[in-house]
Amino acid sequence: MSPDAYLEMADTEAGHWWFRGRRDILATVLSGLALPPDASILEIGSGTGGNLDMLSQFGKVSAVEMDDTALQLAREKTGGAYDIRSGRCPDDMPFAEGSFDLVCLLGCLEHIADDDGALDCAARMLKPGGAVLVTVPAYQWLWSRHDVFLHHQRRYSKGSLQALVSCCGLRMERISYFNTLLSPLAITARLSDQLRGSEKATGAGVPARSINNALHALFSTERHWLSSRSLPFGISLMAIVRAS
Repeated sequence: MSPDAYLEMADTEAGHWWFRGRRDILATVLSGLALPPDASILEIGSGTGGNLDMLSQFGKVSAVEMDDTALQLAREKTGGAYDIRSGRCPDDMPFAEGSFDLVCLLGCLEHIADDDGALDCAARMLKPGGAVLVTVPAYQWLWSRHDVFLHHQRRYSKGSLQALVSCCGLRMERISYFNTLLSPLAITARLSDQLRGSEKATGAGVPARSINNALHALFSTERHWLSSRSLPFGISLMAIVRAS
């Protein structure tokens, strides 16, 4: 991502309805994984650290981030509560393989040119029986200049993510779309951005409090469905992956 994108993320991820809702959804999904009480958790591509407090509900959290600006912002934001190291996936990982019960790639895989190498690397970081949690943006036909601004390499479909997991010799335990309820609004806005050639996505900033809270409430209700079932469409994808 560009430095401007990281600064924007640092300003918005604590309060923006999308970041808040995604954390709510992922916390519900993680609650169903039966992680050990002292689980060791790694987030690869932790950005400015917005997911770390949520992940800490489930164990001891470490993180790796390649961008110096994001790394510094994350350390400042979290007050040194987590072991956040400089590194790059898949070729410069600062943690030993076989060290973690859970490895998270949350909005990360789409930034990495060698996504099969990155997923394989994440799997090799796992202890026996561990899991990789992945979230990515969905639908290549929604590609816009905003994806370029964020330094995305691609967007995914359910089929392409399943194919990636299979190519790496891993097992897909679960896959689902999410951000479903608001997808008609989001798709309309993104297609409008495409037509206008906008480099900044409509709605990237935090909206007025009442609107922000309403969008968060609606988006986060998806956690109730995702606690036990999958959603058939949405502008994001999540997957739980394990070694075969």
